[in-house]
Amino acid sequence: MRFIESDFTIPEIPKQLVAQIRISASAPSNIALVKYWGKQGLQLPMNPSVSFTLNRSKTLTTADLTALNKASKQVLFKFYFDQKHYPDFEPKIAGFFKNIQKFAPFVTAYQWQIYSHNTFPHSGGIASSASGFAALAKIVVDLEKQLYPQQTEEYYNKKVSFLARLGSGSATRSMASPVMIWGTHPQIKNTSDLYAVLPNFDVHPVFSNFRDSIVLVEKGQKKVSSTAGHNLMTKHPYKDIRKQQAFEHTLQMLQYLKTGDVENFIKLTEAEALGLHALMMTSDPDYILMQPDTLKIILTIRQIRHQTGLPVCFTLDAGANVHVLYPENIVNEIEEKLFSKIYYDVIHDYV
Repeated sequence: MRFIESDFTIPEIPKQLVAQIRISASAPSNIALVKYWGKQGLQLPMNPSVSFTLNRSKTLTTADLTALNKASKQVLFKFYFDQKHYPDFEPKIAGFFKNIQKFAPFVTAYQWQIYSHNTFPHSGGIASSASGFAALAKIVVDLEKQLYPQQTEEYYNKKVSFLARLGSGSATRSMASPVMIWGTHPQIKNTSDLYAVLPNFDVHPVFSNFRDSIVLVEKGQKKVSSTAGHNLMTKHPYKDIRKQQAFEHTLQMLQYLKTGDVENFIKLTEAEALGLHALMMTSDPDYILMQPDTLKIILTIRQIRHQTGLPVCFTLDAGANVHVLYPENIVNEIEEKLFSKIYYDVIHDYV
């Protein structure tokens, strides 16, 4: 079933509230294979995207909720990360709560104490905002389920993805494994800009337990926020070409994932990664986010593949860190030929 925005709208706060409740949720991070770059409207993608869901890299969040005597105009909350109050994170969370009030007005009827923890280093090369907002969206929809028990499983999953998107675009894909599609595509049934969906086929077994090892070339906060980067696509000279390309690449990527075509998966995954950085380097203002060692690692991966035939490739987010993708059965070879020869920290994850 394809949902529209009005399906998720709740007109008013219910009269009967749970006085106190603790809700916990976890959500995985994800890595885009076909990249989403550029927004329209309220957190809607300019083009469809396809992602791998990461298995180990998760955000674990707990919310202690206390009903107020009278609903507030805005959500009253405090956010704690690793048991420490983090006011620097609160403006973005406040923006999320503001964006979702039309669809979850009951959030203003509670005082929130939010406690969050990542199973991976924060700002360490993995999209913590994706898993973080997906986990928080799950808590909101779990609360809704307490107040409106009649919701279906399909509604639950799609509303979580829908709300997560209003905190972070890529969070909409931090839902299910192993692959998710976000963005309306006329040739792919039931796709939507409002939420992500699973493909309508079983992903080929060759991609089962595919590894994603993230080489941390650069730690800490991004030099360019994702929001700023997406905004640069509005007047980008290659905007229309990129949109057309992304629609084509989405179909191709899904075909490779379905058939187990690893060779073409590698070619397209790397082309998408380099294309993302090319878009940033040709925007105005332009950004060069790769570091010299980013390129060195990329060239080493290609050299390994050329010399040995091992099916290893890379992808990149909007930063300097390198995601190394390869099947589980060549873990030892990649450790010997790549990871043992670099001095950067590596986070090992898998699909």
